[in-house]
Amino acid sequence: MTPTPSSGERLAQGRRADSARRRQRVLNVLDQLSRKGGTVSVSAVARSAGVDRTFLYRHPDLLAHVHALATESPPDSGKGPTVSRASLQADLLAANARCTRLSEQIRQLEQRLSEALGEQVWRSTGIGPPTDIDRLQVRITELEQQTLDLRLQLEEKDEELSAARAANRELTKTVNQEPGRTA
Repeated sequence: MTPTPSSGERLAQGRRADSARRRQRVLNVLDQLSRKGGTVSVSAVARSAGVDRTFLYRHPDLLAHVHALATESPPDSGKGPTVSRASLQADLLAANARCTRLSEQIRQLEQRLSEALGEQVWRSTGIGPPTDIDRLQVRITELEQQTLDLRLQLEEKDEELSAARAANRELTKTVNQEPGRTA
């Protein structure tokens, strides 16, 4: 008589069998990908094998196999030059750098266009400065010079007036101090 396994033992046997089946499916997918080529990533292998990604992460040997296969170049099919993962990554970096440069150039062009359109609207609505700015600048310079000349003349007149007042005070003082006059 053979002892019958308990329900806990049967459950453990079932889990081990399920894990072995899933493991075999992953190995089959990896074998197919290594022979035929294709996208090799944890997500792609898990999806093709019908398992969760965490299954691959819980089995380090399977995960290492996936990573090793991902770094290998695809098999040569004889149809032309092969593309390696490193060359694709270099192309991606170059494309990202170009995209960044183009984005900056677009931003600069948009800024220039905005300024040009703003200037055009400003002038067409009459809000902007008059078109004869140069003539107005010359007139402003002339008026500033004229103001400066008038200030200098005013200072000269003030000095002359101060001198005349001082002379007048001196004359008044001398007349008031004559020897025969008493106050």
